[in-house]
Amino acid sequence: MSIDTESDISANLQIGPTTLGMVRIYVEADGLELPLDFDPEEAEEIAEELRAAAEQARQAGKTGKGGRKKS
Repeated sequence: MSIDTESDISANLQIGPTTLGMVRIYVEADGLELPLDFDPEEAEEIAEELRAAAEQARQAGKTGKGGRKKS
């Protein structure tokens, strides 16, 4: 599965600080629990990547898959 492949899998996502000064992204899906800890600088880089991806998705939504502007 690639990043651009749709999926029917649903998951819960939680994000917050830990008591040790890390930022935790916690993913839970189908019996899987995945705590991912990042230092604050890494978390800021991830946030920037999320913002950039959101903007790219927004632009793709305006043009559609064929690259032409939606009416």
